[in-house]
Amino acid sequence: MAEHANIPAGKGRSNAAILVACVAFVAGMVGMSFAAVPLYRMFCQVTGYNGTTQRVEQVSSVILDRTMRVTFDANVAPGLMWNFKPVEREVMPKIGETVKVHFTATNHSSEPKKGQAVFNVTPMEAAAYFNKIECFCFTDIELKPGETLDMPVVFFIDPEIVNTVETKDIGTITLSYTFYPQEETKPVAVLPAGKADGNQKL
Repeated sequence: MAEHANIPAGKGRSNAAILVACVAFVAGMVGMSFAAVPLYRMFCQVTGYNGTTQRVEQVSSVILDRTMRVTFDANVAPGLMWNFKPVEREVMPKIGETVKVHFTATNHSSEPKKGQAVFNVTPMEAAAYFNKIECFCFTDIELKPGETLDMPVVFFIDPEIVNTVETKDIGTITLSYTFYPQEETKPVAVLPAGKADGNQKL
């Protein structure tokens, strides 16, 4: 006859508590992984980290008698048959002056396509002082086959850029965009006919 080990009740409860704690930890880590992207994006927009520009709603009340050269770069990721380019290759606004520039995008595919523009500023030290009021990059863009869209960007350079050691000698800023394809969200699985309402026949 086989012998059965006697496990103390207290030890069993302890093991169960450890198991619950492990499951909670894993669930918490999964939740944090989903939150990491929007939190990181928010952090970048607030601090200008990694070349991310600032988003603001009001124009600057101070305009300096000093200009800053701003150049523009446009790219399209693989999988998106768009022609994307800046109308103005560069501008020379005064620091603090609100400027409006234009980009265009044309869909050369035979079906509607949606894209999302990712942007950054170089040198990265200047990103925290590059303020956007209006930008096509704030939302997804959808183009019909053959459609061309004019997309404005309204921005200004914060006058505080001249008061920081790391940025006071910057003479040129480059604003760069890359459009990536955005696929429509599809359901993981589709229920067979008759199962959607739970009235499946046996």
